[in-house]
Amino acid sequence: MAKGMGMFGADKGRSVQDYIDEMPVWADGTPVGYTPMTGMQWRIWWLAAFGKFFEGMVVFTTAVALPLISAEFGLGATEHGVIGAASLAGILVGALLLGGLSDTFGRKFMFVVEMILFIIFLVLLSVSPTYFWLAVFLFGVGVALGCDYPTAHLIISESIPSANRGRLVLAAFGFQALGALAGTAVGYAVLVNDPTVSAWRLMYAAVILPAAIVTVARFFITESAPWLFAQGRTLEAARETARLLYREPAYPHQVELATPAVGAGTPGHGAGASGWRELFTRRNRRATILASVPWFMQDLSTYGIGLFTPTILAAAFGHGTPIQHDVTDIVASQVLAAEGAALIDTLLIAGIFAAVLLADRVGRIPLQIIGFIGCAAGLLLAAMSHYYPDPGRTLLIFAGFMLFNFMTNVGPNAQTYLIAGEVFPTRVRGKGAGLAAATGKIGAVLTAFLFPILLADIGTTALLIGLALTSFAGAAITWAFRVETMGADLERLHQRAADDSLDTIAGAAREPA
Repeated sequence: MAKGMGMFGADKGRSVQDYIDEMPVWADGTPVGYTPMTGMQWRIWWLAAFGKFFEGMVVFTTAVALPLISAEFGLGATEHGVIGAASLAGILVGALLLGGLSDTFGRKFMFVVEMILFIIFLVLLSVSPTYFWLAVFLFGVGVALGCDYPTAHLIISESIPSANRGRLVLAAFGFQALGALAGTAVGYAVLVNDPTVSAWRLMYAAVILPAAIVTVARFFITESAPWLFAQGRTLEAARETARLLYREPAYPHQVELATPAVGAGTPGHGAGASGWRELFTRRNRRATILASVPWFMQDLSTYGIGLFTPTILAAAFGHGTPIQHDVTDIVASQVLAAEGAALIDTLLIAGIFAAVLLADRVGRIPLQIIGFIGCAAGLLLAAMSHYYPDPGRTLLIFAGFMLFNFMTNVGPNAQTYLIAGEVFPTRVRGKGAGLAAATGKIGAVLTAFLFPILLADIGTTALLIGLALTSFAGAAITWAFRVETMGADLERLHQRAADDSLDTIAGAAREPA
């Protein structure tokens, strides 16, 4: 195995990322050629990945559970929209308020707190006595999941080598797609084995035990060393870096971090504007627009299609009826819709797999732009189905939705998440990523609430065309405010631009780290 110090030799006073990116050498002095991940780094990655899995599972379980909930509580169109939007509204609030707290209390602290909140509200959700409390508990679940948006990204990206950051962050994010597929599968399995209106409670309860296991495991990871360093807590940052990078044989042999320089942006060292206000300064305004606005455009369509695929399929194929009083009819209709949705959702997994392979090769910005255009093409393809009889109609709907799901995950659904955690300085990275996620969820909430109403008022075709136009707008905005961070050392990137605008960061990001 490797021996001794890596490419930095015995130099002292390096940054946290320098140590994380260090490549070891063999006993004969030959470089290994890559930076191997430690057990702690992989543990952090898996625990963050399961957080995304739970999000996809809970949010997309709602697509199967909604008709059963509606039947049990006798919901109208407005109440139906509230239930569909409740968890997304919670994600909005959680990302904005709780996610930003990771800049104050630390990544690890909020990483644990969010899972405790998630379990509490999940238990309450599964025993909801009324429509009102169901909406409240779904909102609470969403708050916990919203906190995970910035926190999970940051705790991974601030703990792993720069060269692997894109693919590993997106691989963890890809568990959202696996969770979406699992949510549909669990819903289907529960319906088949318990064909009653109250079966939706079991769908949500199935997540409680695995979530509890993940919560306990999160207590035993390291705190983000870059965050500690940005707080001026250099000795603690060095200790956590050594714990994060513990290997056999040991390298590095010791960790000695540079003392934060005046003007470096750490608290008490000339940081200038701080907190939420800093996101809108000249230096960070470009990042805020790039991270937030395309995410809003993307969530308008992704959550609309994701949450209501079963509903659209049922309506498109004539299985949906305005009112269904018979439990057998409701269950049978949702089983058919769940089967079709599961087939379409498999393309989410294919898309995120492609994103993992390409993010550190092609770059974030090209993939996001191409993905947006591909999403628009898929939506327009599905919209054209209105003008064709079966079997052409069925083929166009499935082809359009499958193309959309693939392109959204290879492009904007993955890249907006990745970009938001990279374009802000460490000290406000939680707030910046949280604001971006919250802005995206505004689009998701609007879609979840208005989609059933618009579906009834203007029809499927007009709605799909409208969503296609928002995808084209997302591509245009991404191009106008582009900043490529592929392979960049984020600490060095933002430090170099500390006294300049993000236009400098945009140029620096294209230079070798």
